[in-house]
Amino acid sequence: MDLEIPEGSLVVLVGPAGCGKSTFAARHFRATEVLESDAFEVLHLVAAKRLAAGRLTVVDATNVLPRARKPLVELARRYHRVPVAVVFDLPERICQQWNRQRERTVPRQTIHRHAGQLRRSLGTLLGEGFRVVHVLGSREAIDQAVVTRQPTSGPLSAESEPVDPGL
Repeated sequence: MDLEIPEGSLVVLVGPAGCGKSTFAARHFRATEVLESDAFEVLHLVAAKRLAAGRLTVVDATNVLPRARKPLVELARRYHRVPVAVVFDLPERICQQWNRQRERTVPRQTIHRHAGQLRRSLGTLLGEGFRVVHVLGSREAIDQAVVTRQPTSGPLSAESEPVDPGL
């Protein structure tokens, strides 16, 4: 699966804990492009600085709730950048299995809650303002994903049409 990512965009990884977001980010993006969610206020500040400079920025957090994604979409718009969602819509049992193999595990109930929150909000991503949505729904899709950076011809236009290759 080819995941087209516009240069300078804000890529929001979306999925339950344990679904492979950090592994995916490490495989497909430079370490300097990836921001993790240890402190959201700091994450938003650093993301703003990167977007203002036109740098591709990847947010590695669960982002399973619309209220977590909303300030990120607003940030992308403020700096005229394309908000992109890469969604990890895996069966919960796979996330639970991968969680057990991680160095830093989370409780089973947390993954169960995240999976439910993702299912309830999966169909709202385009309505939230994401211009591109890629959904990875299996291990194979994650393993076969190829990130292709696309040059942009200019800033995000309010009239630009959303792209929905994965829903």
